[in-house]
Formats: sequence, structure tokens, C-alpha cells
Amino acid sequence: MRILLVLLILAATLIPAAGRGQDADPTKLDGAVASAWADLLLELVRSSPGFSPPVAARAMGYLGVTLWEAVAPGTPAGVSLAAQLNAMPELPRPEPDAVYDWRLVANSAAAGVLRRLFADAGAPPRVSIDGLENSLRQRYAAGLPRDVVRRSIAHGRLVAAAIFAWARTDGGHEGYMFNFPVQYEPPAGPGLWTPTPPGYQRAMQPFWGENRPFLLADGGECLPPPPPPYDTRPDSDMYADALAVYKAVRDLTQEQREIALFWADDPTLTATPPGHSWAIATQVLRDERATLARAAETYARLGIAVADAFVACWHAKYFYNRLRPITYIQQVIDPTWNAPRVTDPVLTPPFPEYPSGHATEAGAAAVVLGAIFGEDYAFADRTQARLGFAPRSFPSFRAAAEEAAVSRLFGGIHFPSGNAAGLVQGECVGRRAADLRFYR
Repeated sequence: MRILLVLLILAATLIPAAGRGQDADPTKLDGAVASAWADLLLELVRSSPGFSPPVAARAMGYLGVTLWEAVAPGTPAGVSLAAQLNAMPELPRPEPDAVYDWRLVANSAAAGVLRRLFADAGAPPRVSIDGLENSLRQRYAAGLPRDVVRRSIAHGRLVAAAIFAWARTDGGHEGYMFNFPVQYEPPAGPGLWTPTPPGYQRAMQPFWGENRPFLLADGGECLPPPPPPYDTRPDSDMYADALAVYKAVRDLTQEQREIALFWADDPTLTATPPGHSWAIATQVLRDERATLARAAETYARLGIAVADAFVACWHAKYFYNRLRPITYIQQVIDPTWNAPRVTDPVLTPPFPEYPSGHATEAGAAAVVLGAIFGEDYAFADRTQARLGFAPRSFPSFRAAAEEAAVSRLFGGIHFPSGNAAGLVQGECVGRRAADLRFYR
């Protein structure tokens, strides 16, 4: 119930009551309805079991597309993404010449798709979704003709149902129930990933890279080049990669420790790494007082980018199956070395190292947000304020992505080469999302 109360307060304080949507297109309406649903999605990810980073990113992709498809018909020159995204069907169209309130359409559509994406998460998410939908409906429906309200809500529901039917066929449906499939046996051999201490968990989402992306041809489209070959010789590139982790952790400064913690984005404490990028976008949209059309486009581009980034990254991870720093360092450099106590307890993520998921999704997000708001857009990241962190300021989205990447070196979780490859892979994915056509 805490989530519900927070969101209802946000809805009442952040969303303006002025302005009747039935007479305005989404380029003239406030984007607060979209950001309210974006906020709730982060809370649902954080509090719902099984929403690992790939699963969370997928939900962001579908919510983003839903928001855009809800308002695109009312947006001058706006076009559906159906002809551009993989296997996406033509969506229900509004009645010709009928009047709609596009905020009510977006509200109904967002509620409909999230209700389905979190169908097995229990009662609290359902209560939160119902509460926010009803609160926004009451606000936007006040003073509108009943037929406009009914028509707008009904169309939003049709959009949500069609998008969810499409989502069910991508390979990731109900992925929150199958994060650690028992049928997967990782390949064995020198330099290959093996479960890491202290939990020695099974591999997480080993088949995610086989899912249908939103935009990429397949998970291998943005495959990075191979990592340095496995080698235990002190003069090898592999040894240098591991020694860089060893020395970084040994000589960690207070600033570097804070960076590692700020970008840790641990599940349950946060909405995972893609949620961090999603939260940055929401902050910028609010700071810019974005319109509904602008907000919906931003969430769609970003959601597609981070969702495809995780498909591409997970494809590469299980294609190369590279071992983690803790495994190499204990075997070759220092058998007493343990994962650094940057987080408590620290856990090396249970999947192969190369490339870094943090770097890949942050790189993709940086390209998309830079294309929308400007390559040199300076901002303060307030994402972790609820955990007691001070805002961190960046001169650009690219600079934030680079810090997100290097944070994993400071945490002893990734090799420098894995971080660098992730940024490059993320940029490849991000460019595809930035090139999507939203207007005629």
C-alpha cells in the first residue's frame, strides 16, 4: 500500500488539472500522465519478484511502445511503429472524426499493459495500478462529455491488449518465473564462466539473447569483437585486464567507492540498471516540462533501446561465456582475493562477464537521450536520492554512461575490456533506436 499512497500523492501534486484534452493534440498536453506511469513501473520492478535487469528492460520497452501508440493517432504527423518493429501488428485505430482525450487514452493503455506484465506479482501491484489509473481518470475526466471519456478509455484498453498479445510471442513472456533455468549447463573449460562465490548461483537468463528484439534483426546484430583470449602469462592482455581490476579494488578511493555504490542498482533496492536510465529520462522530461507527445516518444525510444540492449548483451555474454574477475584473480593472481566489500553483501552477478550489462544499457540510453535532448545536455542525476545519495552531475549523457561503466571496475565485477565493449555495443543498439521514425 505504500507504493499506492506515494503514487496517488504524486498524481495529485505533479499533474496539472488545467486544460481539456479533448480539444488538444498530445503536442499541446502536459506529459505528466506518462511520467506518472513511468514512476510506477520503477516501483513495480523494484518490489516484484523475478524482475531481473533483462526482464525489467523488457517491461520498459513495452510500456514505452504502449504510451506512444496510445497517443500517436492524435499527434500531428505521428506514425505508428508497427511497420518498424519486429512482428508488431497493426494496432486498433481510433474512430474517424471522433473526439478523444489522449491523456485518458494513455492512462488506460498504460494501466492495461502493466496490469498484464505484472499479472503474477501479487495483490500490491494490482492495487497500485488500479489506484493510479483511477486517480488519473478522475482528474482528466472531470468536466468531459461521458462519451469522450468512455471512448478514450475503451481505445486505450484495445491498444494495451494488442500490444500485450504481441509481447507474449517474443520469448520473454513470464521471464520473471524462469531467471535460473535448471536445464542450462554452462560449457566448461579454461577461461569460461563458472558460478562465483559466495552464492554459486546458476546462470541467470542464459537464453535471453535468443528472444525477439524490438528493433534489431536478432541478438547477434551488435555483437562486439572477442575479448582478450584466456591466458595466464603475466605479459598477456588477459592478465593485464585482471590486474587492472585487482589494483583498482586494492587502491579504491572514496570517490570511486561512491561511484560504485551510486551505480550498483541492485535488485530490490532499486529498479535495476535499466531503471536507472529510465529514471534519468523522467527527471529530464519533468525538468523540460515535456509535452505528452515528447514524453511518449522518449519512453518508447528509450524502452526499445534498453530492452534490445539486454537481448544483445545477453546474446554476447553466453556466446563468449567469459569468466568473471573473481575467478581469474583467485586462480592466477591471488587466491585470497575476494569480491570487494563495496556493497553489503557484494555478489558478483550470476552470468558471464563479457560484455558489461551496465555499460551496454547505459551506452544505448546515452545515444537515445542525446539524440532527443542534445549531445551536450548537462544534468544532475537524482535517481538514488531515496537511498541517501547526493545527486551526481554530468556534462552529457555519454559522460554518465562512461561513469556507469567504470563503476563496475571499481566494484570488482567487470574487466576494463568488458566495460569498453559494453559501451560500444550499447551505442550500436542506441543508434538503431535513435533512427526510428515517429513522424511522417
